[in-house]
Amino acid sequence: MPAVHFTNLLIVVAAGLLAPVALGFFPRVRLPAIVLEIVLGIVIGPSGLGWVTPDLPVSILALIGLGFLLFLSGLELDLERLRGRILRLTSIGFAVSLAIAIILGLALHAGGFVNSPLFVAIVLSASSVGVIVPVLKDSGNISSSFGQLVIAAASIAEFGSIVLLSLFFSSNGSTSTAGTLVLLGGFGVVVLLVGLAIAGVEHSMSLAGVLQRLQDTTAQIRVRAAFVLLIGFAALAERVGFEQILGAFAAGALISLVDRDEAMTHPEFRVKLEAVGLCVFIPLFFVTSGVQFDLPALFASASTVAQVPLFLLAIYLARGLPALVYVRLLGRAQSVIAGVLQSTSLTFIVAATQLGLGLGVVSQASATGLVAAGLLSVAISPTLGLVLLRRQQPNAGATRELRSPAMPVITAEDRALSRANGVASAGAMP
Repeated sequence: MPAVHFTNLLIVVAAGLLAPVALGFFPRVRLPAIVLEIVLGIVIGPSGLGWVTPDLPVSILALIGLGFLLFLSGLELDLERLRGRILRLTSIGFAVSLAIAIILGLALHAGGFVNSPLFVAIVLSASSVGVIVPVLKDSGNISSSFGQLVIAAASIAEFGSIVLLSLFFSSNGSTSTAGTLVLLGGFGVVVLLVGLAIAGVEHSMSLAGVLQRLQDTTAQIRVRAAFVLLIGFAALAERVGFEQILGAFAAGALISLVDRDEAMTHPEFRVKLEAVGLCVFIPLFFVTSGVQFDLPALFASASTVAQVPLFLLAIYLARGLPALVYVRLLGRAQSVIAGVLQSTSLTFIVAATQLGLGLGVVSQASATGLVAAGLLSVAISPTLGLVLLRRQQPNAGATRELRSPAMPVITAEDRALSRANGVASAGAMP
């Protein structure tokens, strides 16, 4: 067995710690920690100081981090929000977004900037839910009609992009399109059956009692079960020819759907999952992505550098323009803000380009340019959206209510504050 060293891993986890601490000294800087994590990864990686190379321990834990990233994205999926008028509007918006992205992908391919227009189109049609939610929370719009619509649109875009990317990669293999759809349907049936089994366990008095006794002990039985589900679905997706990201996302979405916990028997369950993912594995993934960022490839030629503003413009066109379908509901001003926020895209870009490089469907230069454009979108869109939202705040009450029930998104911070104040309801907002 080859010797395994943890020096590289130590530097990577230290960078993951340093990023939020550094931002904590500048609370007025509205920059998501993932941006600084990637930047620090570039600094300590081969493109910078050369302190770190992605060896076996770093690569394995970063891969788990990618799975956890998609798992928590699925956990954010709120099916109560995705129905009625919201579902219709956001579905139309995503269809428009995908159509625009395909046109942009074909144009970029014709210009010699990308190899696969369809791959780029799928990447351009995604949004980063995890970055958008804190912006809406900071502005006090997270439970408003506007906030519901934006989060639902981002969720639809992320879910749709993951499914499309899995279909794209599987279609590049030996399986036919019809066979791929059959496999996808079979995978969906397995997810459904597992969901029914979990629901049965939750309603079994004896098993439910065991879970409640073990959930807050050193066994942390619910967290362990969630991790088994994450790895199990990722392995199943890979086994049937799809990417692991589809399985990881499906595991999170299934828990979100099945584990409603209306009786509040385990209110800290999701907080624990977020702690494991956001504090341990996901920062590793983003720092490692920065370590693998090929900065020399970005500046290899003027045409390569020119890809970054082109990709950034393509993100805003593909995700921003579809917000025009919300004008009749939100008005022009808030639709513009929705378009700005929807154009926040990084997490899916990083994940997709890492997979695309491995399968040879995207060049190193294009992958680097896409990630750089995603970094700029995360640096620009949340800040700009927050400024515009604060200017619109006096008129926030004028937004017409949607017909779907208002389901506020409760973050880990909200739940912790609620428990500290003795608030019994998980829906209470501070």
